[in-house]
Amino acid sequence: MERRTLLTGAAATAAAPALVKTHAQPGARDSAPVGQVAALRLATTAFRRMEGVTPSRMLSDPVLAHLRLVQTLAGEMDDPDERARLAALGSEVASFAAWLAWDMADHGSARTWYGTAVKAARRSRNRLLVAYQLGSLAQMEAHMGNAQQGLSLIRAARSNLGEQPPAVAAGWLSATEAVAHAAGGDSQLAADALTRAATAVERVGEQDAPPWPWVFIFDAARVESFRVTCGALLGLPQWTAAAYRGARGVLTGEHDKQRALLLLDFASGQLAAGQLDGAFLLATRAVDIGLQRRSGRIIDRARALRRAYTSPSPPKAIRDFDDRLHSAYI
Repeated sequence: MERRTLLTGAAATAAAPALVKTHAQPGARDSAPVGQVAALRLATTAFRRMEGVTPSRMLSDPVLAHLRLVQTLAGEMDDPDERARLAALGSEVASFAAWLAWDMADHGSARTWYGTAVKAARRSRNRLLVAYQLGSLAQMEAHMGNAQQGLSLIRAARSNLGEQPPAVAAGWLSATEAVAHAAGGDSQLAADALTRAATAVERVGEQDAPPWPWVFIFDAARVESFRVTCGALLGLPQWTAAAYRGARGVLTGEHDKQRALLLLDFASGQLAAGQLDGAFLLATRAVDIGLQRRSGRIIDRARALRRAYTSPSPPKAIRDFDDRLHSAYI
């Protein structure tokens, strides 16, 4: 792969799921409480749309206030069905709060809010939602290198899906499993999981809206973006290079922070291949986004990349990268 091609394409990269219209929450009916839930969910969607280009620290307080409102309303509901619907919404908001905390590199708070999301999902009596929240926590643990915890959470998530899970759910969990195996250093199990993910998404129709609580399209291009991440974790540049063409379908999104994270994955692949200039040029672009969006997760990931290379006399591209990191106070 030519460096110029990679730099041009990756500069537009966005691995984050685009928000799309989803199927309605199961059990919804035309009533005042459901209208209330719909209005509250609309606010949640608005926050999600802002997240890709807005510092998480700016969104965190409003989202937590929104979560408290949903939790208060749920506590005041006498009807069990209405209370379950609000619990489901509370789970969705808590999961988003966890995502924001993860972006701020506040891992303790992220785990707390993911735990809140799982508990609320169980109160909602929606097993698909429980699977989604367990899978979301598994994804964070896998990316942080906690392979066994991630795999355990994925098994728990699958136990809530039943024998015929939605294709999106099956594909996403298999791709997340691949990241966990990659974090544990097992390339064969990671490859097997990616194959299962690719097989699952073949069943997803192009016009099919993802089932709630998924708010994103998970397709073959998305699987390839997970392959890039696995290649970065495993130090296998051939994986990141091979997945580049397949992942181009997700290279035109507008989610700045996720674009930066994928840039860092590509940079890891180039570093493993010995292409130092290309690796740290990509990484510098990612750091610039991380500083602009005040993302602790991006900066931490960039520091990890830098630790992977040691030399008493680093080339200019790396010295420039160090200068950017030295000014990073997130």
